[in-house]
Amino acid sequence: MNTTSETQWHDPKRYLWTLGLLVPLFPIIGAFIYLQTGQIWGWWMAPVIVYFIIPFLDFIVGTDRSNPPESAVPQLEADKYYKYIVYAYIPLQYAGTLITVWFVCTELSALGIIGGLFSCAYVNGIGINTGHELGHKRDALSQFLAKVTLAPVAYGHFYVEHNFGHHRRVATPEDPASSKMGESFWRFLPRTVIGSLRSACEIEQQRLDRKGFGFWTWRNDVLQAWAMTFVLFGACTIAFGWPALAFLVVQALLGASLLEVINYVEHYGLLRQKDEQGRYERCLPKHSWNSNHIVTNLVLYQLQRHSDHHAHPTRAFQALRHFEDSPQLPSGYASMMMLAYFPPLWFKVMNPRVVAHHRGDFNKANVHPSKTEKLRMYFNTFKQGVGA
Repeated sequence: MNTTSETQWHDPKRYLWTLGLLVPLFPIIGAFIYLQTGQIWGWWMAPVIVYFIIPFLDFIVGTDRSNPPESAVPQLEADKYYKYIVYAYIPLQYAGTLITVWFVCTELSALGIIGGLFSCAYVNGIGINTGHELGHKRDALSQFLAKVTLAPVAYGHFYVEHNFGHHRRVATPEDPASSKMGESFWRFLPRTVIGSLRSACEIEQQRLDRKGFGFWTWRNDVLQAWAMTFVLFGACTIAFGWPALAFLVVQALLGASLLEVINYVEHYGLLRQKDEQGRYERCLPKHSWNSNHIVTNLVLYQLQRHSDHHAHPTRAFQALRHFEDSPQLPSGYASMMMLAYFPPLWFKVMNPRVVAHHRGDFNKANVHPSKTEKLRMYFNTFKQGVGA
């Protein structure tokens, strides 16, 4: 009886996953409102939705810890409907980007340009998550489209670094994309940007060396991705002038920072332990912060179920699972990234959770070297409180 019910299992969120396609519509809706009314408020929808409406809906709608039965996973992963949802983001992303560039260069006032800047940056910053989902697929089309998605935000090296660097070194001091306890987001940001760029080039150089090629070849995945950005930015500059290039560069910086603040949240203070041979244990669900808040998960292709993603990187978003032993964020990513912008508040909320997750064992945390003594005392205070 149980086998039959599992075989006939249907995804209750099947059609709700299309909510993620509302994101690339932000600038398109903004343009439509401007054309109809002459008002610029439509260009400001993106930050309002990202920073206020989504966190509010996360709070109201709550969480969902249910998992698809294992017997249904092959069916879920073979269903092309989910792949097409991800693919559909890309033409909408490019349409929104090009529309915004046109309006910024020809129509909008200063306040409208700023709104368009945030709108475009969020579309392309969140678009990195689309590239992330596609980059983990094994087929050539998905991998190519991953680079296409990353081009508007000029972060094509993420395709290499994330898949072959971050996933190998995650939750270790060597990983530039894993934040350390006591490290503020503003200190993490330059470290991860520079470290990830350097890591991507080193990884790709090693891959090409094994194949007998130099770095400067069309086979270089990093250079391929950057070339797409060059073509896109160059074409817009030719069509609309230097203001278009300035706009695209600034929105790319903002969009990339959106990715990195999420990176900051995902592994804060978590550390894989070494065995007797000095090798790190394999990545487990306990090495990534998890969130089951429904609304943000629908918008971000369930990226918040990050614990399962790192334990099983090729698993499709619709099949990702909740694990009881994974550390849980107090809210969804939309709320947590706002908290990360204010380090004192972030430390107040997250440091106790890091200590509790490691059960007061300082040696199990990934701690920033400059904060070692201060945080060691913090851990000791926690243990004394538990003992009392």
